[in-house]
Amino acid sequence: MSVNVNRSVSDQFYRYKMPRLIAKVEGKGNGIKTVIVNMVDVAKALNRPPTYPTKFFGCELGAQTQFDTKNDRYIVNGSHEANKLQDMLDGFIRKFVLCPECDNPETDLHVNPKKQTIGTSCKACGYRGMLDTRHKLCTFILKNPPESNDSGSASVKKEKEKKNRKKDKENGSGSGEAGNHVNFDAPEAVDGDDDDEDWAEETTEEAQRRRMEEISDHAKNLTLSEDLEKPLEERVNLFYNFVKQKKESGTIDGADKEILAEAERLDVKAMGPLILSELLFNENIRDQIKKYKRHFLRFCHNNKKAQKYLLGGFECVVKLHQVQLLPRVPIILKDLYDADLLEEDVIFAWAEKVSKKYVSKELAKEIHAKAAPFVKWLKEAEEESEGSEEEEEEDDENVEVVYSSSARELKVETVKPDTPEKEEDDIDIDAI
Repeated sequence: MSVNVNRSVSDQFYRYKMPRLIAKVEGKGNGIKTVIVNMVDVAKALNRPPTYPTKFFGCELGAQTQFDTKNDRYIVNGSHEANKLQDMLDGFIRKFVLCPECDNPETDLHVNPKKQTIGTSCKACGYRGMLDTRHKLCTFILKNPPESNDSGSASVKKEKEKKNRKKDKENGSGSGEAGNHVNFDAPEAVDGDDDDEDWAEETTEEAQRRRMEEISDHAKNLTLSEDLEKPLEERVNLFYNFVKQKKESGTIDGADKEILAEAERLDVKAMGPLILSELLFNENIRDQIKKYKRHFLRFCHNNKKAQKYLLGGFECVVKLHQVQLLPRVPIILKDLYDADLLEEDVIFAWAEKVSKKYVSKELAKEIHAKAAPFVKWLKEAEEESEGSEEEEEEDDENVEVVYSSSARELKVETVKPDTPEKEEDDIDIDAI
C-alpha cells in the first residue's frame, strides 16, 4: 500500500507516493533487531540512498544500525513497530527531502566533504540553499555523500551519443545526404541586443552584503555543528579561550551577553561560572563579585547546577590565594549569597558534604570549617523568618481596620475575640 510522501497532504491524487514501511522483528533478548524489508523501495521514492533514513532512525532512537547493501537488508537494533518508524520517517522527509519553499520532494543533495557543507536544490521551484548541519545524520551524510547525479547524467549523454553514431554508420554516413549532418545557424535575437545583465549576478553593494551575510550564516552553522561534535573537554577549552580573549582585549565588562551566548553555543552553560571564577576572581574577590555580578547572574539565576559549579570555582580561587582568602571564607560566601548568585538550598547541600573534586580533602575541610558560622547563621535566619511569618499570620487574624468620621486617618486596632455572655434567664411575661 502506498502513502503520500508528504503525509500532511491528504489529497488522494497527490502525485508523490511511496510504499508504506514494512518492519520485521528478528531475534530475541540482546540480539533482537528490526529489519526494514522494503527500505530500498522507500528510499528510491524519496530519491535518497537507503542508508540515510536507516541511519536517521538510529540517531533518533539511539540505536545501532547495520547495512547489507548486497542483500538489501537495512537493520535497526531493538524491537520497533512499523507505525513508529513510519512517523519517524516523516521527520526525515521534512528535514532532508522536502523543499523548504514549495514542500515538494523533487530535491537533490549536494555534499561538499572538503567544505563540510550540504546543499539542497529543488527541481520544481528552482530553490537552492544550505541544510542545517546540526543533526547527527549530517555527519554521516558528509562521510557518505550520495552518488552525484551530474556524473550519471553525463554518462547517459555519452551513451546516447554513441548510439547516434552507430545509427549514422548503419545508415551510411559516408554517402548520401541522409547521413550528412547539416549545421544550421542559430537565429539572431529579434531585438538585436542581448540583455546579458539579466543573467549576471548583481554587483551592487547591497547584493554583495546580502551574499556575505548568507555565507557567514552558513559558516556559523558549520562551525556550530563541528564544535558540538567535539568532546566536553575541548568545548570547555574553547569557552575558556573565548572569555580569556575578551578579558585580554579589555572588552569583558560589557560582554556578558556574548559570553552567555558562546556558552550556550558550546553547550557548557552550567560550567560557565567555574571558568568565569578562574579568569575573573583573585584575592580581591569581594570587589570583583560586585563588578561582575551581571556576568554570573546570567548563568546562576534559577540554575542550581551552575551555582554548584560556582562553589567549585570559589574553592579553586581560595586554593590559589589561600593566605588571603581562607580566613574570609564566610564573608565571601555571604557576598555571593547577597548578590543572589547562591541559593540557600545549594549552600546547605554543599555544606553537608566535603568533596575533593576541586581541591584537596584537607583544604576542603578547612574551607567548610571556616564556612560553618555563615551556614549556621543562614539556617537560623531561615528558621526565624519562618517563625515570624507564622506569628504575623496569627496577628493578622486579630487586627481590624476601624474608620472614624472624625479622624483623618484609618486606625488599626487589635480586637480581642468576643467571649460569649451568659444567656439571661427566660422571663415569664405572665409573671410581671
